[in-house]
Amino acid sequence: MPSIRGRLIKTLLQHRYLFRYPFKRSRIDWTLYDSILQFREEVESGAGKFGKMPQDLQVKPVHIGDLYAEWILPSQSASDKVILYFHGGGYVTGTCQSHRALTAKFVKNSGTGALLFEYRLAPENPYPAALDDSLAAYQWLLQQGIAPSDIVFVGDSAGGGLCLAALLAIRDQGIPLPSSAVAYSPITDFTCSGESHESNLNICLSPEGMAPALSRHYAGGADPAIPYISPLFGNLEGLPPLLIYAGEDETLRDDAIRFGHKAREAGVNVTLRIGEGMFHCYPAIAPLFPEATEAFDEICAFINTGTSFH
Repeated sequence: MPSIRGRLIKTLLQHRYLFRYPFKRSRIDWTLYDSILQFREEVESGAGKFGKMPQDLQVKPVHIGDLYAEWILPSQSASDKVILYFHGGGYVTGTCQSHRALTAKFVKNSGTGALLFEYRLAPENPYPAALDDSLAAYQWLLQQGIAPSDIVFVGDSAGGGLCLAALLAIRDQGIPLPSSAVAYSPITDFTCSGESHESNLNICLSPEGMAPALSRHYAGGADPAIPYISPLFGNLEGLPPLLIYAGEDETLRDDAIRFGHKAREAGVNVTLRIGEGMFHCYPAIAPLFPEATEAFDEICAFINTGTSFH
């Protein structure tokens, strides 16, 4: 059973609309471009919810062609590894500013530096823009002389799905794969065929109708079942060790479960964690309650070792 504190945090998030006027759930038409712009503003303004930047970390801007990125570095690295961080946001929002503090938490607690990059967003830049930018960021790291065995992918939500899709593309192009990858609450099936899209619809923190609309925005005119859009439908053989987290009560639960099971059947070393009673991207809000802290600590350990600890 979830901890009392975990249940309290979840309840507060589910009813967060009660803390703003007019005290009712907002109805958003996710098919409208204006709704996407509103979502972007909310994500940017809410960036501080993941905490403040630790004083002892360095942020160094980097330009990779037309891509903006940031090195987030500890004052003293405890590891030779580098995190390539794939930010979430449904493929339609997210920047270094919105995910800087979150990425910094992983850097601070793992002692491992990270490169956080801004891939192009839909609907202005649909698939394959985000994937192409992800491959460019990875190849840039390799060009800096960083060994693939010293790189670990980490991504949340859409970023989790993107890092898994990038693994497929890297393998298929014959590029050396990174050492391992962490995907928490990943989007792996943009056909939205998982049973949890229906069964968890009324208890998930994500707004109703969001996932199918974001799928259309990101896929553009492409088939959402393409493995580079929905990695669940790809050949998963040969992928590096994976750590996958999801909340039991989120609509993306089955995206994580089905991908984890399929990868394991393909011979991939997979650790799959489904947090009982937990919600979308719950490890990100550590240390607010025990389940988030335990998940976050395991992710940080996995970043350095490529193995889970429980």
